Amino acid sequence: MKKSALIFFAIVAMADLAAVTFNITAVNAVAKPLLVPALAVYYLSATKQKSFLFLTALFFCWLGDVLLMVKGEMYFMGGLAAFLTGHVLYVVCYRKLRTQGVGLNGPQRIRYALPIVLAGTGLVTVLFPHLGNLQIPVMVYALVITLMSLQALFRYGYTSKPSFILVFCGAISFMISDSLLAINKFMQPLPLSGLAIMLTYLLAQYLIVEGVLKHEVK
Repeated sequence: MKKSALIFFAIVAMADLAAVTFNITAVNAVAKPLLVPALAVYYLSATKQKSFLFLTALFFCWLGDVLLMVKGEMYFMGGLAAFLTGHVLYVVCYRKLRTQGVGLNGPQRIRYALPIVLAGTGLVTVLFPHLGNLQIPVMVYALVITLMSLQALFRYGYTSKPSFILVFCGAISFMISDSLLAINKFMQPLPLSGLAIMLTYLLAQYLIVEGVLKHEVK
């Protein structure tokens, strides 16, 4: 079941990447809503230590995917709120997915957190004049996804090395995906934006799920 779920996710992911690249709307409409559920099934089949909180985070990411497929500002705001909730739940999960250990000290935390904070605040600064009446929602979202990435960073030393690397890389990939989406929507269209946004998003979700599983087998 575990292997089958992962293979199904890979097939659906490739189908969706092809759909967004070549603008095949019908395929995207079928494939995209299946992406996160496929990962959820993979997670459920790969662990005995099932986290309801983590599954809830995946549910809100799925809801965000579905809402963002519908055109209109109301649906965009709904998708933003769903992903915002998912990121908050990820933050809580990362705090729970820790064991006893020795993590980064104060100066190290500042040193390694600074690039993440600068990336988050820098993007908002650049986007701010283009956001119109979405300035506050986008700023709040940028703050939360930055906190999500920082919380992934601060797991260093409190989990297995594979779990830390996978979850942290997933969080950073999520930031990149959302940054590309925001630039493409609010500033200027990017070449192959659909492919780049979905590729980094899919990578983010897969790495986070895999990283959570690696923590459990420590």
